Amino acid sequence: MSELTDVRMVRLDGGEFSMGSDRFYPEERPVRRALVEPFCIDETPVTNAEFERFVTRTDYRTVAERVHEGMPFAGSAVFAAPMTAVNLADPGQWWDFRQGACWHAPLGKGSSIEGLAQHPVVHVAFEDASAYAAWCGKRLPTEVEWEFAARGGLEGADYAWGSHLEPEGLVLANYWQGTFPLENTVRDGWERTSPVRSYPGNGWGLFDMIGNVWEWTSDDWSLPLHAEPHKPSCCASKRGRGTETKVLKGGSHLCAANYCQRYRPAARHAQPGSETTSHIGFRCARTA
Repeated sequence: MSELTDVRMVRLDGGEFSMGSDRFYPEERPVRRALVEPFCIDETPVTNAEFERFVTRTDYRTVAERVHEGMPFAGSAVFAAPMTAVNLADPGQWWDFRQGACWHAPLGKGSSIEGLAQHPVVHVAFEDASAYAAWCGKRLPTEVEWEFAARGGLEGADYAWGSHLEPEGLVLANYWQGTFPLENTVRDGWERTSPVRSYPGNGWGLFDMIGNVWEWTSDDWSLPLHAEPHKPSCCASKRGRGTETKVLKGGSHLCAANYCQRYRPAARHAQPGSETTSHIGFRCARTA
């Protein structure tokens, strides 16, 4: 049974484009031509308000709300800034597996989404995102669809808005300002997630494709032909509950110039499908 929502979607005609990048991380290489069929994609990531409606109508319980074998309690990984300098090769130093952390308690037991209705929902596993999409009569986008949409028609540009991260000093997406993970200057006004549509849309009227939260795609993780090994990023929390690995796209509010420069359409990350964190969300797609 599915229920169509009033979430706005943008229809894209598809076509051929240059996918990947040769200028950043090994797993993005090589640049190759990719073909996309026509499809529709949500204007924004799914918000707390939208996900709450789904849960209210279906009594759905997310992966983070369940106690799993080998784990002492239900919970999820929450970003916690360390107090002193840390080894950037060990992301576990800034992740805290927190009791009670889930979509409606994003910082753990006792927290809530009050005032966050229009922020992207977080702490959702691949299973949760897929369940929501099915309820809506939609699906998750493929990686190639997602990257095509994020580029907004800009062929070969590093960023969704052009060739420079901050043209004329403008911050055009919610990513980390300062030195990760110790100093967050919050120059854009948002320490964690931000309301959807807080930044300009891309060339096709899509919002938050870059930064804010990583987004699930339907693709299993694999490396492009001739690609080099994957380099670890800020995402790993070392508390995965399964072995299925999916592709995340878009970067998040934790991506920084000094580490994890994945606030780009070509960027990609391997994530266990059952692992949930405070910086992973999703949006839906539909075949046109």
